[in-house]
Amino acid sequence: MKNQIENNQRLRKKRALRVRKHLRGTGEKPRLCVVKSNCHIQAQLIDDEKGVTLCGISTYDKHFRNTEFNRKNKASAKKLGEYIAEAAKGKNIKECVFDRGPFKYHGILAELADAARAGGLEF
Repeated sequence: MKNQIENNQRLRKKRALRVRKHLRGTGEKPRLCVVKSNCHIQAQLIDDEKGVTLCGISTYDKHFRNTEFNRKNKASAKKLGEYIAEAAKGKNIKECVFDRGPFKYHGILAELADAARAGGLEF
């Protein structure tokens, strides 16, 4: 059982690196990194040249803590996408590179990306 878990973790890291080796964020066009766990979703705009997170939001932040958006579902993903697009506008960011990590682009990730595009981000 332990070997299977270690193998799954190794394969997950390998998938994430395969996607990320083509993506680099800059100050003008940062990387929109999305991470899903079993219960929550996180989204961050990252400048890889400086190694700095420009802005970020997750379902366990205090904005969403006591609302219906405090868990991993499509409604909260849409709200996160709207919020990250609004935060990017506040920092004069119009374009970004979408980093899905080891996750497939469907369901929750697609909902977050569509909401960010509707909010004004281009990728």
